[in-house]
Amino acid sequence: MPQVLKAPLVVEFPFTRSLGPVQSAFLTGLRERVVLGVRTGDGRVLVPPVEYDPVTAEEIRDLVEVAPTGTVTTWAWNHAPRRGQPLDTPFAWALVQLDGADTALLHALDVPGPDAVRTGMRVRVRWAAERTGAITDIACFEPYDGDPTPPGDHTGAFEEPVTGIVAPARLDYTYSPGRAQSDYIAALSGRRTVGERCPSCRKVYVPPRGACPTCGVATSEQVEVGPSGTVTTFCIVNIKAAHPANLDIDVPYVYGHIALDGADLALHGRIAGIPYDEVRMGLRVEPVWTEGARYPDHYRPTGEPDADYDTYKELL
Repeated sequence: MPQVLKAPLVVEFPFTRSLGPVQSAFLTGLRERVVLGVRTGDGRVLVPPVEYDPVTAEEIRDLVEVAPTGTVTTWAWNHAPRRGQPLDTPFAWALVQLDGADTALLHALDVPGPDAVRTGMRVRVRWAAERTGAITDIACFEPYDGDPTPPGDHTGAFEEPVTGIVAPARLDYTYSPGRAQSDYIAALSGRRTVGERCPSCRKVYVPPRGACPTCGVATSEQVEVGPSGTVTTFCIVNIKAAHPANLDIDVPYVYGHIALDGADLALHGRIAGIPYDEVRMGLRVEPVWTEGARYPDHYRPTGEPDADYDTYKELL
């Protein structure tokens, strides 16, 4: 039985967003060790605050300060904290209803173990030593057995308010390609490109998926394609790549869809060896391999005449 391939993969990007007046005041308040909620038309105080009443959809802007102490309404134990979570030791995720609020705020609760947390226990905010205007300005909650802290009367007006945030989005997962793509990857290590032919429509798909996306039937017949191909569509990239493996690529550069000879599906790859403004649909290209690589580094022109549009129009 062939080895089952798997590899850790990460999808990550920074999401930048602007803040409206309510969220701006809330995050700026955290920077100043103030917790703000918003009062609805019927008198409820929502923490964290929102800009529209979730019941009536009415716009709400009446900011009100609540206390940094509160009560655990429910909780769950996190025995194995992950990268980027509030604490690096086991902790409880808790919904905490702060004094003066009618809703609960989700955050970490620092306790020694699950036996030390219960619904109804009293807690208080532990502020981060350095605060920038983010939810992480609350480092966590901690047990508290003192007197309730009366809410203040801050109106939400601050100097130098926070107007935007960058929220990193990241997904870590383990990918297993399956039989068809494992064969495809194994062939690439030998500088060959193989697809699979559908027994019904007879189209050759590269990379193969083990089934025809059109007919829905299983595929198993391997077909070697390329190595040359035709550029079907392309784009000019003007933003420097963030991934370390691509930092040495100068902009602008071209990324294109390339229909390898014998394939009925275009794959994508970087096109080099030609000025970016001379890349065009129909350009004939071939792969360029680097020493020890398991896939082509880029594609370059072969010097052949451009392909006729009718030969690749179905692959656009």
